[in-house]
Amino acid sequence: QVQLVESGGGLVQAGGSLRLSCAASGGTFSNYVMGWFRQAPGKEREFVASISRAGGSTYYADSVKGRFTISRDNAKNTVYLQTNSLKPEDTAVYYCAARASAASNYNYWGQGTQVTVSS
Repeated sequence: QVQLVESGGGLVQAGGSLRLSCAASGGTFSNYVMGWFRQAPGKEREFVASISRAGGSTYYADSVKGRFTISRDNAKNTVYLQTNSLKPEDTAVYYCAARASAASNYNYWGQGTQVTVSS
């Protein structure tokens, strides 16, 4: 059973940056594909980015490509999301998630961290 805890959210002005972190425990972190998702008020949760087990492959939603960077440190059991050039439409609760393979569902979710971007 993997436990995920996000941190690093906050209030930032448009154009600013935040670095989100997600610390994992209770499993072998390097066995999991990790992803970031977000959910804005009144909207469905959407995919933001994912990273392969060793970190060699990353994927991004078109809406964040070129502005966000996902990375992981398997020695620290942590995945990061560097968010730059933030826009008001990036305002959402950001969740990290883990899945055993690219073919499986995301089984494990954190509690989320709020990101609010003011204009």
